[in-house]
Amino acid sequence: MLLDDPFVFTAQLLGLGIEASIGTVGDALGSALMESHIGLCQPELIKPRRAWPGLADVELGTAERVDWFNNQPLHSAIGDIPPHEYEISHYVQHQPQPAAGVNA
Repeated sequence: MLLDDPFVFTAQLLGLGIEASIGTVGDALGSALMESHIGLCQPELIKPRRAWPGLADVELGTAERVDWFNNQPLHSAIGDIPPHEYEISHYVQHQPQPAAGVNA
């Protein structure tokens, strides 16, 4: 889940121990994640197809790749499950609990 506030997003990434990429002051730490993902897309998505008819084809191919990456491969760093499944599990475990003694 991406956060709309860049300061909150940066704080989240820092809290998870994600390092900033090299860049100018004020760059979002999320750029390091995007650089990693783009680095995977180039050899696995873009180069094998060689000719792309247009920008819409690249956008669709990228969306399909992101969907595949989030839902299909098993990742050993998160217990051999797909990232989407891990994210759902995380948010189920971290639902806010109602305050004791408060009736809604």
